[in-house]
Amino acid sequence: MDEKIRFSIRKMAIDDIKEVLAIESESIIAPWNEKQVQYELLKNPVSRMRVAVDEKTMVIGFIDYWITYDSATIAQIAIKKELRRKGVAKALLENMIKDCKDQNVKTITLEVRFNNEPAIKLYELFGFKKVVVKKNYYQDGTDAVYMVREVY
Repeated sequence: MDEKIRFSIRKMAIDDIKEVLAIESESIIAPWNEKQVQYELLKNPVSRMRVAVDEKTMVIGFIDYWITYDSATIAQIAIKKELRRKGVAKALLENMIKDCKDQNVKTITLEVRFNNEPAIKLYELFGFKKVVVKKNYYQDGTDAVYMVREVY
């Protein structure tokens, strides 16, 4: 793994949307548009959005997860392409898991493209287990791996 970088994690603000959209467009095959991200940030009552920011306060990664009662779902996580493998995704996941513990969440779920090996390996490192393959889950027909992690 490459060297780690200095960054912090905070709640996402409205001013972060443009940077989040830029990270989405380079990271996610079917990125959300500005209206969808605004909805997640401002209107979705179960959504929690966090950003990782570098020392210049530029957004370098983000996570969006939903907490409903005693379960949570990771909706999206993405890191700036040139800053991947530097601990940012791990820190965002650690932050989310701590929040889930604080909220008495019992399980965390996610779907990930079956061919996204780096992401699957990262999730497995955090204790996520593969449960089932969801055939043709994504709009482009790609299968998803459904993964679950217990929160202790």
